[in-house]
Amino acid sequence: MTHVPQNQRYWDEQASAWHGPLARDHWSQPSPRWGLWATPESQVHVLPDDLTGMRTIELGCGTAYVSAWLARAGAHPVGIDVSSPQLATARAMQQEFNLDFPLLLGNAETVPYPDNSFDLAISEYGASLWCDPHLWIPEAARLLTPGGRLVFMRYSPLFALCVPASGPVTTQLTRPQFGLSRLDWGSHVEFVLPHGEMLRLLRSCGFVVEDLIEIQAPDPAHRDYANVPAAWSHHWPSEEIWTARLTA
Repeated sequence: MTHVPQNQRYWDEQASAWHGPLARDHWSQPSPRWGLWATPESQVHVLPDDLTGMRTIELGCGTAYVSAWLARAGAHPVGIDVSSPQLATARAMQQEFNLDFPLLLGNAETVPYPDNSFDLAISEYGASLWCDPHLWIPEAARLLTPGGRLVFMRYSPLFALCVPASGPVTTQLTRPQFGLSRLDWGSHVEFVLPHGEMLRLLRSCGFVVEDLIEIQAPDPAHRDYANVPAAWSHHWPSEEIWTARLTA
């Protein structure tokens, strides 16, 4: 599991970029807006209609703004992340926005809660990208009650196939799909399974997939990113949201 300390170091070093105004902007949103393109929840409908009283776990919570959204909607969230500086920002935001919920320092592949502890497990570019799916998805299944829901957002396999080792995503395939799993960028490691492998993994853990939403960037978009221009993501999905339910 060499990716765990490697990614921890990366996020400890990168945490300053997620402090202050950026974290505050996420926390101050009145309703969820997902991913790179700030896709509104009203467009994708990935959360339960009523979160009141739901026990939720955010796997790889970072500054925990997703858990903040859930708390405002009446849920009882817990966040876990491997980076102490990220959690320090989350705690500062809790004080600023007068919200309180548990934040744990730890690896989302091994969560210190008993079986059947949560009704909803969620990850927006947290464990869904930075943890080994063959470890964190079975862990999510263990943590959920029968009938519990899993929601996660990650890069799309198409993006992973078209982004080179350096520079922005292209319109050319830069790596093979067969064997696609672990992307080692030197400073950090990401995981993107192809759709077929992800489907089989979810099913093997007892999940039934309810939806797979491939996100289109709006035109115009609010910004570009170094590795993915908005124009590319207006034509091809750079990110996607999966929703699944654990069978009883």
